[in-house]
Amino acid sequence: QVHLVESGGGLVQPGGSLSLSCAANRAISSIDIMGWYRQAPGKQREAVATITSVGFQNYAESVKGRFTISRDIAKNTVSLQMARLTPEDTAVYYCTAYSGGWNWGNGTQVTVSS
Repeated sequence: QVHLVESGGGLVQPGGSLSLSCAANRAISSIDIMGWYRQAPGKQREAVATITSVGFQNYAESVKGRFTISRDIAKNTVSLQMARLTPEDTAVYYCTAYSGGWNWGNGTQVTVSS
């Protein structure tokens, strides 16, 4: 089991940037997939970006070119850099890790509003 803690959410104006971080309680180099999902009010949870143990990245079409996922193996963290944010990016963002099963953090709120 992987324990995940997200940080870095908050309120940002449209066009702004925000960075999220996810800390894992074990070596992320041994975790098959890590990533970020989000859930907006009244909508289903959707994948935003994922990164595999060998560094392969995948992004939702809606965030390509604006969001970047990265990992720090030494610190056991995965980050999501978000740029050119729009109100449609408003959601609770969840960190996830797959290692024999899916593990989830409690989520962090991102609100894009003027």
